[in-house]
Amino acid sequence: MEQNAAKAHKLVVLGAGESGIGAALLGKKNGYEVFVSDGGAIKDNYKKELIDNGIAFEEGKHTEEKILEADEVMKSPGIPEKNEMVKKIRAKGIEVISEIELAYRFKGNSKIVAITGSNGKSTTTSLIYHICKTADLDCALVGNIGYSFAKQVAEDPKQLYVAEISSFQLDDIVDFRPDIAVLLNITEDHLDRYDYKFENYIDSKFRIIENQRPGDYFIYNADDEVIEQKLQTLHLNINLLPFSMKQEIKKGAYIKGDQMMIRIQEERVSMSIYDFALKGKHNQSNTMAAGIAASTLDIRKEKIRDAITNFEALEHRMEHVATVRGVEFINDSKATNVNSTWYALESMNKPTILILGGVDKGNDYSLIEDLVVEKVKAIVCMGLDNEKIHEAFKGKVPVIVDTASAKDAVTKSFELAAKGDVVLLSPACASFDLFKNYAERGTQFKNAVKDL
Repeated sequence: MEQNAAKAHKLVVLGAGESGIGAALLGKKNGYEVFVSDGGAIKDNYKKELIDNGIAFEEGKHTEEKILEADEVMKSPGIPEKNEMVKKIRAKGIEVISEIELAYRFKGNSKIVAITGSNGKSTTTSLIYHICKTADLDCALVGNIGYSFAKQVAEDPKQLYVAEISSFQLDDIVDFRPDIAVLLNITEDHLDRYDYKFENYIDSKFRIIENQRPGDYFIYNADDEVIEQKLQTLHLNINLLPFSMKQEIKKGAYIKGDQMMIRIQEERVSMSIYDFALKGKHNQSNTMAAGIAASTLDIRKEKIRDAITNFEALEHRMEHVATVRGVEFINDSKATNVNSTWYALESMNKPTILILGGVDKGNDYSLIEDLVVEKVKAIVCMGLDNEKIHEAFKGKVPVIVDTASAKDAVTKSFELAAKGDVVLLSPACASFDLFKNYAERGTQFKNAVKDL
């Protein structure tokens, strides 16, 4: 496609969020004729970037004739296939790509570490980036977290990109090929985007390795049955590096007792799990994945150990907010599906008041039922429609109450808590009924705790 850039290749960008703006800037820089179209309003800061760079755009509508003139359409990950405009683009046979595909096209000789999975992506991506920075590599943190991949390539290219990749971004790749691919786990999420077929979602996640070559690495969770079953159907000619908490791995990583062991080439890294900055069992898996990725980048084991020991956890992901009169408050607002909440509850070792609720994506609460019965003394619902939560846990938890704001939820939780308890915001739902996004939900929760 690069050779087409000379004859004003027409690129239409659908959606003017972070990834859309990044794609527009990168396209323009490489001689494409770019038009940006957003069905809603474009944020002022993004609009300014488009105007400053002389990029044509529209907001509040999609002008069909302009869009259907495109040689290629970059579709933002938030726009589903069932969108009417997308259907028309497909019907006309115009190629649709994702922003990571465009970034890949112009990345030059840089390497990519790409991380996907249903849970733990942001944490693992951030940890790999932290290890790379500790080792003084010329790298950037891109993708679903931080900066748009395309924008980074356009404005400040690096030798290495550590990219958090969602299944939506993988849906529209063509040649995208990471040197190191990491697949953490696959659990049922976003099924509304995959015709409610788990198999479609699994296939989407596995696209991260579809273009890999013999010298590339695939780091994956050997304890995940879904991943293991899918691997048995594939014939791969790439370097497989599994990690496990259940079995010793010859090439990859495992935890035995309280020791993590990573062995890739001759160099071996071993360290105690008690030295990990990230606590909780699921984070041991995330830390192994990050450690393997760092080893394949030839980062010295001392640097890997240092970085794993001094990493600071992400905001809104199992974040300790405060302890008020003996009650600990934890912000896990980033838990937007039931599996994330399962991981959070699994790491609780005190009686827990659990704040649940929001926009339900077809949740199956039976997945957390055993942990809730074992650890939760009260559920505080925080959403506009809490009926499904009541149905799922009625008679299994002594107290279930409804609230409709972060402030109410925190006040009620504090009333229900005794000294030595923990209040855990881990909603298992999206946040759009009461908040702009999970970050705003987490921030309001933290502010309410500080006001107690």
